[in-house]
Amino acid sequence: MIEVIKTGLFSSIQDKGRFGFENFGVPISGSMDQFSYAHSNKLLNNKDNDAVLEITMTGPELKFHEKTKICITGADISPKLNNKSIGLNFIHFVEKGDVLSFGKIKYGIRSYIGIKGGFLTTDVMGSRSMCLNVTNSFRIKKGEFLKFKPITEIKKNSYVSEIENFDHFKNFKIKVYKGPEFNKLSENQKNKIFKKEFTISNYNNRMAYQLNEILENKLKPIISSLVMQGTVQLTPSGKLIILMRDNQTCGGYPRILQLSESSINTLSQKYYGNKIMFEII
Repeated sequence: MIEVIKTGLFSSIQDKGRFGFENFGVPISGSMDQFSYAHSNKLLNNKDNDAVLEITMTGPELKFHEKTKICITGADISPKLNNKSIGLNFIHFVEKGDVLSFGKIKYGIRSYIGIKGGFLTTDVMGSRSMCLNVTNSFRIKKGEFLKFKPITEIKKNSYVSEIENFDHFKNFKIKVYKGPEFNKLSENQKNKIFKKEFTISNYNNRMAYQLNEILENKLKPIISSLVMQGTVQLTPSGKLIILMRDNQTCGGYPRILQLSESSINTLSQKYYGNKIMFEII
Protein backbone atom coordinates (compact mmCIF):
# COMPACT_ATOMS: atom_id res chain seq x y z
CA MET A 1 0.00 0.00 0.00
CA ILE A 2 1.04 3.59 -0.63
CA GLU A 3 -0.34 6.37 1.57
CA VAL A 4 -1.07 9.70 -0.14
CA ILE A 5 0.36 12.38 2.17
CA LYS A 6 -0.01 15.17 -0.42
CA THR A 7 -1.76 14.91 -3.78
CA GLY A 8 0.12 17.45 -5.89
CA LEU A 9 -1.73 19.66 -8.38
CA PHE A 10 -3.36 16.87 -10.40
CA SER A 11 -2.32 13.25 -9.92
CA SER A 12 -4.32 10.35 -11.32
CA ILE A 13 -3.98 6.65 -12.05
CA GLN A 14 -3.73 5.99 -15.80
CA ASP A 15 -3.00 3.11 -18.17
CA LYS A 16 -3.33 2.71 -21.95
CA GLY A 17 -6.97 3.71 -21.86
CA ARG A 18 -10.57 2.50 -21.94
CA PHE A 19 -11.39 1.18 -25.41
CA GLY A 20 -14.66 0.13 -27.01
CA PHE A 21 -17.10 2.47 -25.26
CA GLU A 22 -16.90 5.66 -27.33
CA ASN A 23 -20.31 4.91 -28.87
CA PHE A 24 -21.71 5.37 -25.34
CA GLY A 25 -19.91 8.71 -24.95
CA VAL A 26 -17.14 7.29 -22.74
CA PRO A 27 -13.69 8.82 -23.38
CA ILE A 28 -10.71 6.56 -23.99
CA SER A 29 -8.63 8.50 -21.42
CA GLY A 30 -5.28 6.87 -20.59
CA SER A 31 -1.85 8.39 -20.00
CA MET A 32 -1.43 11.77 -21.69
CA ASP A 33 2.14 10.97 -22.73
CA GLN A 34 1.86 7.35 -23.86
CA PHE A 35 5.55 7.30 -24.81
CA SER A 36 6.78 8.04 -21.28
CA TYR A 37 4.10 5.74 -19.83
CA ALA A 38 5.22 2.81 -21.99
CA HIS A 39 8.86 3.46 -21.16
CA SER A 40 8.13 3.17 -17.43
CA ASN A 41 6.47 -0.23 -17.80
CA LYS A 42 9.23 -1.44 -20.11
CA LEU A 43 11.96 -0.58 -17.60
CA LEU A 44 10.08 -2.38 -14.82
CA ASN A 45 9.37 -5.39 -17.05
CA ASN A 46 5.66 -4.84 -16.42
CA LYS A 47 2.77 -5.70 -18.70
CA ASP A 48 2.07 -3.15 -21.43
CA ASN A 49 -1.19 -2.02 -19.81
CA ASP A 50 -0.11 -1.86 -16.15
CA ALA A 51 -1.35 1.29 -14.43
CA VAL A 52 0.95 4.16 -13.39
CA LEU A 53 0.49 7.39 -11.46
CA GLU A 54 0.47 10.41 -13.77
CA ILE A 55 1.43 13.67 -12.06
CA THR A 56 1.10 17.19 -13.45
CA MET A 57 3.34 20.17 -12.63
CA THR A 58 3.41 19.65 -8.85
CA GLY A 59 4.18 16.18 -7.56
CA PRO A 60 2.56 14.31 -4.66
CA GLU A 61 4.12 13.07 -1.46
CA LEU A 62 3.75 9.32 -1.03
CA LYS A 63 4.64 7.02 1.87
CA PHE A 64 5.31 3.36 1.07
CA HIS A 65 3.99 0.75 3.51
CA GLU A 66 5.53 -2.17 1.60
CA LYS A 67 8.79 -2.57 -0.29
CA THR A 68 8.75 -2.49 -4.06
CA LYS A 69 10.48 -1.21 -7.19
CA ILE A 70 9.55 2.06 -8.91
CA CYS A 71 10.59 3.98 -12.00
CA ILE A 72 9.94 7.65 -12.80
CA THR A 73 9.75 8.77 -16.43
CA GLY A 74 8.50 11.76 -18.41
CA ALA A 75 8.92 15.30 -17.09
CA ASP A 76 11.66 16.04 -14.57
CA ILE A 77 9.86 17.36 -11.48
CA SER A 78 12.91 16.84 -9.23
CA PRO A 79 11.90 13.51 -7.60
CA LYS A 80 13.30 12.72 -4.16
CA LEU A 81 13.31 9.53 -2.10
CA ASN A 82 13.63 10.22 1.62
CA ASN A 83 14.56 13.80 0.65
CA LYS A 84 17.48 12.66 -1.54
CA SER A 85 17.36 13.38 -5.28
CA ILE A 86 16.86 10.36 -7.54
CA GLY A 87 17.24 10.03 -11.29
CA LEU A 88 14.65 9.56 -14.00
CA ASN A 89 14.50 6.40 -16.15
CA PHE A 90 16.15 4.29 -13.47
CA ILE A 91 14.84 1.46 -11.32
CA HIS A 92 14.69 2.51 -7.66
CA PHE A 93 14.19 0.06 -4.80
CA VAL A 94 11.83 1.30 -2.10
CA GLU A 95 11.69 0.02 1.48
CA LYS A 96 8.77 0.09 3.90
CA GLY A 97 8.48 3.57 5.38
CA ASP A 98 10.23 5.37 2.49
CA VAL A 99 8.74 8.66 1.30
CA LEU A 100 8.70 9.83 -2.33
CA SER A 101 8.33 13.57 -2.99
CA PHE A 102 8.92 16.11 -5.76
CA GLY A 103 10.29 19.63 -6.22
CA LYS A 104 10.69 22.14 -9.05
CA ILE A 105 10.00 21.41 -12.72
CA LYS A 106 13.14 21.22 -14.85
CA TYR A 107 11.45 20.28 -18.11
CA GLY A 108 8.11 18.93 -19.32
CA ILE A 109 4.91 19.02 -17.32
CA ARG A 110 3.77 15.40 -16.81
CA SER A 111 5.74 12.73 -14.99
CA TYR A 112 4.94 9.03 -14.50
CA ILE A 113 5.48 6.89 -11.43
CA GLY A 114 5.61 3.27 -12.48
CA ILE A 115 5.56 0.51 -9.90
CA LYS A 116 6.39 -3.18 -10.21
CA GLY A 117 3.18 -4.97 -11.22
CA GLY A 118 1.28 -1.70 -11.67
CA PHE A 119 -1.17 0.10 -9.40
CA LEU A 120 -4.15 -2.09 -8.51
CA THR A 121 -6.96 0.45 -8.34
CA THR A 122 -10.51 -0.43 -9.43
CA ASP A 123 -10.93 -1.68 -12.99
CA VAL A 124 -13.84 0.07 -14.74
CA MET A 125 -14.76 -1.17 -18.22
CA GLY A 126 -11.40 -2.79 -18.76
CA SER A 127 -9.23 0.09 -17.57
CA ARG A 128 -7.92 1.57 -14.34
CA SER A 129 -7.68 5.06 -15.88
CA MET A 130 -9.34 7.68 -13.71
CA CYS A 131 -11.80 9.94 -15.55
CA LEU A 132 -14.46 12.43 -14.47
CA ASN A 133 -17.98 10.91 -14.47
CA VAL A 134 -16.60 7.48 -15.39
CA THR A 135 -14.71 6.38 -12.26
CA ASN A 136 -15.55 7.15 -8.63
CA SER A 137 -12.57 9.52 -8.43
CA PHE A 138 -10.84 11.38 -11.23
CA ARG A 139 -7.66 12.03 -9.22
CA ILE A 140 -6.05 10.69 -6.07
CA LYS A 141 -7.08 12.07 -2.68
CA LYS A 142 -5.12 13.01 0.40
CA GLY A 143 -5.19 10.21 2.97
CA GLU A 144 -6.18 7.42 0.60
CA PHE A 145 -4.15 4.25 0.12
CA LEU A 146 -3.10 3.05 -3.32
CA LYS A 147 -2.83 -0.71 -3.75
CA PHE A 148 -0.02 -2.61 -5.44
CA LYS A 149 1.46 -6.07 -5.14
CA PRO A 150 4.52 -5.89 -2.85
CA ILE A 151 7.65 -7.79 -3.79
CA THR A 152 9.35 -10.19 -1.40
CA GLU A 153 12.96 -9.76 -2.48
CA ILE A 154 14.98 -6.68 -3.34
CA LYS A 155 18.38 -6.85 -5.04
CA LYS A 156 20.47 -3.88 -4.08
CA ASN A 157 22.53 -1.70 -6.44
CA SER A 158 20.54 -2.69 -9.50
CA TYR A 159 19.29 -0.15 -12.00
CA VAL A 160 18.37 0.29 -15.62
CA SER A 161 18.63 3.34 -17.85
CA GLU A 162 17.85 3.29 -21.56
CA ILE A 163 17.07 6.87 -22.59
CA GLU A 164 18.47 10.05 -21.06
CA ASN A 165 16.80 12.71 -23.20
CA PHE A 166 13.51 12.52 -25.06
CA ASP A 167 13.27 14.62 -28.22
CA HIS A 168 9.61 15.36 -27.66
CA PHE A 169 10.39 17.55 -24.65
CA LYS A 170 12.32 19.95 -26.88
CA ASN A 171 10.44 19.51 -30.16
CA PHE A 172 7.90 22.25 -30.97
CA LYS A 173 6.83 20.82 -34.35
CA ILE A 174 3.43 19.15 -34.11
CA LYS A 175 2.87 16.73 -36.99
CA VAL A 176 -0.68 16.55 -38.31
CA TYR A 177 -2.83 14.97 -40.99
CA LYS A 178 -5.58 16.81 -42.85
CA GLY A 179 -8.88 16.66 -40.99
CA PRO A 180 -12.26 15.89 -42.60
CA GLU A 181 -13.07 19.61 -43.05
CA PHE A 182 -9.53 20.75 -43.98
CA ASN A 183 -10.36 21.28 -47.64
CA LYS A 184 -13.14 23.71 -46.70
CA LEU A 185 -10.47 26.17 -45.55
CA SER A 186 -9.39 28.92 -47.91
CA GLU A 187 -5.88 28.84 -49.40
CA ASN A 188 -5.01 31.79 -47.20
CA GLN A 189 -6.13 29.90 -44.08
CA LYS A 190 -4.17 26.81 -45.11
CA ASN A 191 -1.01 28.85 -45.62
CA LYS A 192 -1.39 30.63 -42.28
CA ILE A 193 -1.95 27.51 -40.23
CA PHE A 194 1.37 25.98 -41.32
CA LYS A 195 3.48 29.16 -41.24
CA LYS A 196 2.21 30.64 -37.99
CA GLU A 197 3.48 29.99 -34.48
CA PHE A 198 0.73 29.20 -31.99
CA THR A 199 0.87 29.66 -28.23
CA ILE A 200 -0.68 27.30 -25.70
CA SER A 201 -3.24 29.18 -23.63
CA ASN A 202 -3.94 28.77 -19.93
CA TYR A 203 -7.00 26.72 -20.94
CA ASN A 204 -5.23 23.36 -21.16
CA ASN A 205 -5.97 20.11 -19.38
CA ARG A 206 -6.52 16.40 -19.98
CA MET A 207 -9.62 17.12 -22.08
CA ALA A 208 -8.25 19.72 -24.51
CA TYR A 209 -5.59 22.34 -25.25
CA GLN A 210 -6.73 25.73 -26.53
CA LEU A 211 -4.37 27.99 -28.52
CA ASN A 212 -4.22 31.77 -28.11
CA GLU A 213 -3.93 32.91 -31.72
CA ILE A 214 -6.98 33.41 -33.93
CA LEU A 215 -7.45 31.88 -37.39
CA GLU A 216 -10.09 33.94 -39.18
CA ASN A 217 -13.04 31.63 -39.67
CA LYS A 218 -16.16 31.82 -41.83
CA LEU A 219 -16.87 28.08 -41.88
CA LYS A 220 -20.29 26.97 -40.74
CA PRO A 221 -20.61 24.47 -37.88
CA ILE A 222 -21.00 20.84 -38.95
CA ILE A 223 -23.55 18.26 -37.88
CA SER A 224 -22.24 16.78 -34.64
CA SER A 225 -19.76 14.12 -35.76
CA LEU A 226 -17.02 11.80 -34.53
CA VAL A 227 -13.94 13.36 -32.95
CA MET A 228 -10.81 11.63 -31.68
CA GLN A 229 -7.84 12.19 -29.43
CA GLY A 230 -5.73 14.71 -31.35
CA THR A 231 -8.57 16.23 -33.42
CA VAL A 232 -8.06 19.96 -34.02
CA GLN A 233 -11.35 21.87 -34.03
CA LEU A 234 -11.86 25.40 -35.39
CA THR A 235 -14.43 27.36 -33.38
CA PRO A 236 -16.68 30.12 -34.83
CA SER A 237 -14.51 32.71 -33.01
CA GLY A 238 -11.39 31.41 -34.80
CA LYS A 239 -9.88 29.65 -31.78
CA LEU A 240 -8.19 26.30 -32.28
CA ILE A 241 -8.96 23.53 -29.79
CA ILE A 242 -6.84 20.35 -29.74
CA LEU A 243 -8.63 17.42 -28.13
CA MET A 244 -6.58 15.34 -25.71
CA ARG A 245 -7.00 12.01 -23.87
CA ASP A 246 -10.23 12.78 -21.95
CA ASN A 247 -11.91 14.28 -25.04
CA GLN A 248 -15.61 14.14 -25.78
CA THR A 249 -16.52 11.60 -28.47
CA CYS A 250 -18.41 13.92 -30.87
CA GLY A 251 -18.53 17.62 -31.70
CA GLY A 252 -19.96 20.22 -34.07
CA TYR A 253 -16.89 22.35 -34.86
CA PRO A 254 -15.04 21.78 -38.16
CA ARG A 255 -12.26 19.19 -37.74
CA ILE A 256 -9.47 20.79 -39.73
CA LEU A 257 -6.45 18.76 -38.54
CA GLN A 258 -5.64 15.47 -36.81
CA LEU A 259 -2.50 15.07 -34.68
CA SER A 260 -0.33 11.99 -35.05
CA GLU A 261 -0.07 9.79 -31.95
CA SER A 262 3.53 10.87 -31.32
CA SER A 263 2.49 14.52 -31.53
CA ILE A 264 -0.21 14.02 -28.89
CA ASN A 265 2.58 12.75 -26.64
CA THR A 266 4.72 15.76 -27.50
CA LEU A 267 1.91 18.24 -26.87
CA SER A 268 1.05 16.64 -23.53
CA GLN A 269 4.43 17.82 -22.20
CA LYS A 270 3.79 21.46 -23.23
CA TYR A 271 2.19 24.08 -21.00
CA TYR A 272 0.96 27.65 -20.84
CA GLY A 273 3.07 30.00 -22.97
CA ASN A 274 4.89 27.29 -24.96
CA LYS A 275 5.04 27.77 -28.74
CA ILE A 276 4.16 25.12 -31.34
CA MET A 277 3.98 24.92 -35.12
CA PHE A 278 1.91 22.51 -37.19
CA GLU A 279 3.67 20.40 -39.80
CA ILE A 280 1.63 18.44 -42.38
CA ILE A 281 2.36 14.75 -42.83
